[in-house]
Amino acid sequence: MMNTLDKATIGSNCQIVKINGEKPIKRRLMDMGLIPGTIVFVHKLAPLGDPMEIRVKNTEITLRKADAQNIIIQTIAED
Repeated sequence: MMNTLDKATIGSNCQIVKINGEKPIKRRLMDMGLIPGTIVFVHKLAPLGDPMEIRVKNTEITLRKADAQNIIIQTIAED
């Protein structure tokens, strides 16, 4: 199922399918390691839901929901 990263649930593993948005936003996200094909783990959300913390290749990254809306993901089913 395809969705955006801001809608992912805590504890889910997702694979990045595509990065949308203006070129500077795409470049900044990709510079943080958020590139298509990468697996991310949604670690936690702030009490009001923004920002969110994700884990990418053993690195924890905090993203604003506005930035997470530019990341198209596919949820990886748990075995």
